[in-house]
Amino acid sequence: MKRIWDDAVRALGGTPDAGDLVERYAEPHRAYHNTFHVVSVVRDSSALADAFAFSVEERAILALAACAHDVIYDGKPGEDERASAAWARERLAGMEEEHIARVESLVLATITHSSDDPLAHVLLDADLAILGSAPTHYDRYSQAVRQEYSQYDDATWRAGRAHVLRTLLDREHLFVTEPARQLWDAAARLNLARELQSLV
Repeated sequence: MKRIWDDAVRALGGTPDAGDLVERYAEPHRAYHNTFHVVSVVRDSSALADAFAFSVEERAILALAACAHDVIYDGKPGEDERASAAWARERLAGMEEEHIARVESLVLATITHSSDDPLAHVLLDADLAILGSAPTHYDRYSQAVRQEYSQYDDATWRAGRAHVLRTLLDREHLFVTEPARQLWDAAARLNLARELQSLV
């Protein structure tokens, strides 16, 4: 992950400083939002980017945002993303402001999972790619997310998680980009419906 970060910073003319990036994702309380997750998002966003005419600079910005999007994770939706965006801004100090601001905006887009930026569309789809994974992988993901929210009793968890799943299933499109829809939409809907059935 540090190599990915450093290479992307160099591609944008900056001096690499990954800070505590690697250590953050290795924190013991992270069952899902860990190194494996962020490397998967980097990989899947890069694969999706192949379908678009992104420049070298845009792909570097996308890689940095993918690396930084969950760097701060304390189970506080909204706060975590804003803190991660601030972490990225600090680590990227000295680069062109235009690049820093775009990385920051991509990380912030993960709060609402909406944006007008084509790079954000790819990042957000890659972030949700796990939903369309094989059932065994999906089940490990859902168990890991439950572990991260272990402070909630089962009844509270089931009600909250069921609401999230219904909200996702009610979307006309789970994924923004057409390549992501072709890759993951059908499997994602089956996984989400199966998990929802187990909660009600």
